[in-house]
Amino acid sequence: MTDIEIARSVDPKRIVEVAKRLGISPNDLELYGHHKAKLPLDLKGTQEKPGALILVTAITPTPAGEGKTTTTIGLHDALSKRAKSSIAVIREPSLGPVFGIKGGAAGGGYSQVIPMEDINLHFTGDFSAVEKANNLLSALIDNNIQSPSRSIGIDHRAVLWKRVMDMNDRALRSIITSLGGRGGGFPTETGFNITAASEIMAILCMSRDLEDLQQRMGSIYIGETRTKEPVFAKQLNAQGAMTLLMKDAIKPNLVQTLEGNPTLIHGGPFANIAQGTNSIIATKMGMSLAEYTITEAGFGADLGAEKFMNIKCRAAGVAPKAVVIVATIRALKYHGGQPLADLKTPNIEALKKGLPNLGRHIESMQTFGMPVVISINRFTEDSEDEIAILNEYAQTCRVRVALSEGWAKGGEGCLDLADRVIEAVAESDGAYHPTYDLEDSIEEKITKVVKKIYGGDSVEFTAKAKRQMIQFAKLGFDKLPICMAKTQKSLSDNDKLIGRPEGFTINVREFEVAAGAGFIVPICGNMMRMPGLPATPAAEGMFIDAQGVIDGLS
Repeated sequence: MTDIEIARSVDPKRIVEVAKRLGISPNDLELYGHHKAKLPLDLKGTQEKPGALILVTAITPTPAGEGKTTTTIGLHDALSKRAKSSIAVIREPSLGPVFGIKGGAAGGGYSQVIPMEDINLHFTGDFSAVEKANNLLSALIDNNIQSPSRSIGIDHRAVLWKRVMDMNDRALRSIITSLGGRGGGFPTETGFNITAASEIMAILCMSRDLEDLQQRMGSIYIGETRTKEPVFAKQLNAQGAMTLLMKDAIKPNLVQTLEGNPTLIHGGPFANIAQGTNSIIATKMGMSLAEYTITEAGFGADLGAEKFMNIKCRAAGVAPKAVVIVATIRALKYHGGQPLADLKTPNIEALKKGLPNLGRHIESMQTFGMPVVISINRFTEDSEDEIAILNEYAQTCRVRVALSEGWAKGGEGCLDLADRVIEAVAESDGAYHPTYDLEDSIEEKITKVVKKIYGGDSVEFTAKAKRQMIQFAKLGFDKLPICMAKTQKSLSDNDKLIGRPEGFTINVREFEVAAGAGFIVPICGNMMRMPGLPATPAAEGMFIDAQGVIDGLS
């Protein structure tokens, strides 16, 4: 069966019953139908001390992804089968990938969260709220520029803030707005970002509460005045109305796995152009509700996991007890030179050549100080010989390794992985070593990430990037952490350099600053914050019948 057919084959529990397993009263639920609910920000769990946090990441992925969310859900279900108090905390899907090439982000096969259709489409409206808050600020900026009596002197040519939309639409990357004469405002070269890359999404995931959210909204850096003075959203009195639009979106969402186990879903920043992890609020709430909290970070360990460790952990005051790296035979064969179209064909030689990519990610995660577990996410075409080679390689790296078959078997297929994770958590001494110090310069921070995480040699900055670093230092932004925007297809910033490239240079083209979220974004190589659709979008294979039954969603 397809993912959506599997999801529909299960009779879900009412969310009130799922909440009871966590000790949550029905009075604390804001119901969105029978199978999903929002939780109050002041909800306190029953854990005497925060539960163990487990981070799921991956090797450098193929375009379809290697199954981090599927592994996260399977591990959660497996820990529950081992009679452990467990909760998964994951991100919300963006419509861009849903209708593009990757599909949804609700897991797959028998390791899914449900209601799958709702989660992958509009869910509880959080993405819509982010979009509206972002675009309200855009409207207020343009209105101030247009209104001489209220103008604070914003230079429309120096406005950095862009509108957003939750869809892959390459035509909106670079546009001209405000045509049509005086009534339309000042013609301006600008563009759209995808909602998941919006600073509002980043702020949602970094905020501690409504008060903190509102303060961060006011700290958004918009651009400059005509006299080169910095402009922030609070100068437009924008933060109150923007926060009002986010009053429900800031609350985590409770759903369930196919096996009826509670799962929190909240926030959805991409990891190649944003911080790639769910909200601090949801993660800490999960840690208060269960003995084990399993979460995931987007794309490979060089992106989501690095940002989880260096941005989220600092801000939240938390750290994982163990890191799970998802590896697949198909991705390793790809990194060994086997064509994408031929990855189902056994190829021992290509597999062996691709193994150093896994090795690089193991080494980079070990720099943070916590134990690593390799999860071999099995596909039906994987041969026993290929699995044995990958298993042996992981053991030579002196890390725990387990076969994960959550897609085919649900929690039952991840019991070995659960046992290895339990061992790793018990072994963990709670060490946490970030890659860089916040007192380092922007250039030093980037260089340390490039060398320690990517395995590169050096960093080059364009003249524009160098000017921006000087400007950021004057504004006090140079002490913020960094959120690298680079391709997810390579450890480098060149998506053609697969495997484990060495001796490469990362090229920083320019910077964006997310002062409200609390980090600086170096834009590397050809990265753009509005993706495009593939030649054959997933949207072309979707339809709904007269009874409202959806097909083609995955």
